[in-house]
Amino acid sequence: MKKILTYPFLFLIKVYQLFISPLTPPSCRFQPTCSHYAKEALEVHGFFKGGKLALIRIFSCHPWGGSGYDPVPKKDSH
Repeated sequence: MKKILTYPFLFLIKVYQLFISPLTPPSCRFQPTCSHYAKEALEVHGFFKGGKLALIRIFSCHPWGGSGYDPVPKKDSH
């Protein structure tokens, strides 16, 4: 069920990466970029936790937010 919920969002991210992102100048202060981070977070953690991580990352993208290398946390093995 969780995988089914992630597919539409992964599709939207892919559309953004292919068609919208190339039209804008590179401006992301994070590595990986927010769209790559969101894609990986959804793939690794699923819809709910991955979506939460992606939203936190996107909302931290403002002039007083962070920058630099910020990888997706690894999935707990519990």
